Amino acid sequence: MIPYGKQEITQQDIDGVVEVLQSDFLTQGPKVPEFEQALVEKTGAKYALAVNSATSALHIACLALGLGENDWLWTTPITFVASANCGLYCGARVDFVDIDSATYNMCPKKLEAKLVLAKANGTLPKIVVPVHLCGQPCDMQAISKLSKQYGFKVIEDASHAIGGKYRDQPIGSCEFSDITVFSFHPVKIITTAEGGAVVTNDKELAEKMALLRSHGITRDLDKMQGESHGGWYYQQIALGFNYRMTELQAALGVTQIKRLEAFIEARHRLANRYNELLQSLPLVLPYQLENTYSGLHLYVIRLKLNEINLSHSEVFDSLRNQGVGVNIHYIPVHTQPYYKAMGFTDGDFVESEKYYSDAISLPMFHTMTTEQQDTVVSVLTEILSR
Repeated sequence: MIPYGKQEITQQDIDGVVEVLQSDFLTQGPKVPEFEQALVEKTGAKYALAVNSATSALHIACLALGLGENDWLWTTPITFVASANCGLYCGARVDFVDIDSATYNMCPKKLEAKLVLAKANGTLPKIVVPVHLCGQPCDMQAISKLSKQYGFKVIEDASHAIGGKYRDQPIGSCEFSDITVFSFHPVKIITTAEGGAVVTNDKELAEKMALLRSHGITRDLDKMQGESHGGWYYQQIALGFNYRMTELQAALGVTQIKRLEAFIEARHRLANRYNELLQSLPLVLPYQLENTYSGLHLYVIRLKLNEINLSHSEVFDSLRNQGVGVNIHYIPVHTQPYYKAMGFTDGDFVESEKYYSDAISLPMFHTMTTEQQDTVVSVLTEILSR
């Protein structure tokens, strides 16, 4: 089976982790700050905090921005459920903005139309979470302009997008957002096994998130109430969580991020080759938004179902049965039973549902060989010709 995504672990990665295993620190030591500094250097953001997952990152980002009961968080239906769930964790209400038909990202025009109605109804969002699906950056300049006009905060869910660029700036620079979130799950561009990070240019937000990722506990005398009892003393000054990244994970991140540019370049070579080999098939190939450079976590095709004799599921199953490990990214969040119980229903976000009806993620990982890619193309071509 050719997987849809796959990590690469080299001897350099192994040596980095073994070095930590042989050191005095397995949890809170020097590797986490080293990885955070590498993230600052790669993104251009002023502050970076490593955590145990991108879901945790989204949660503390929302809390740091003050999301709470009766507030609204808006995101896209075409994302992993965590992009929406983070709002529910804070007691907020969640809604969605439909996608652009070309980029599959949150549509700024649909966002603006929804904001006009929300302002009239008194239901403007406190936070909007655009998701850089497949690594393709959203139109962040347009979303940022709306955030200033309507007064909401922006969290970029860049779980797919580290190493990408928007208007010649690295994803994570936070030029058009308050906070950016990354994922380092094994199928992502770089991995720390499980893991995630938040980056921001706001010192106050960084300090809030640092507190929230570690139980709300501080040893900073300036933040404590009263006098310190001694060198051992700490205080819990907020309700936080155990969202810390381990030294083992950070060590892996430190070695992986050194190869980030090479990983992205390899993905672009694969995508360009897919574009050439698949152009004559009854498919819609990925679109690249102007002034962007995708992280290319995923390569999504859309079937022209009116031009083939098979259904979406028949093409998917045929590919899987012949050893091509395709996947679907994603089932629209609003169609999940948990969200339907809140009142969402089929037909609420037409473009997202249309996308889901014919989208398939082909294998895409930077160590993919020409032979593997040829196999994917050959099998897909044979299936679509039936």
